[in-house]
Amino acid sequence: MVQELIIGLIFLAALAYLGWRAWKSLFRTEAGCSKGCGCSADSSVSSANKSGRLPVN
Repeated sequence: MVQELIIGLIFLAALAYLGWRAWKSLFRTEAGCSKGCGCSADSSVSSANKSGRLPVN
């Protein structure tokens, strides 16, 4: 009985985590990539450099 309760709690925690991740991805308000590092939301980065290419000198 206790084992079933523990498995149920783990299952509910996993469902809550997946629901939270889905909610965040569907109703995201900030700009940027999905990693959350803020790399593309940085206003100091020029739009030419957002392609990921190194600048040519």
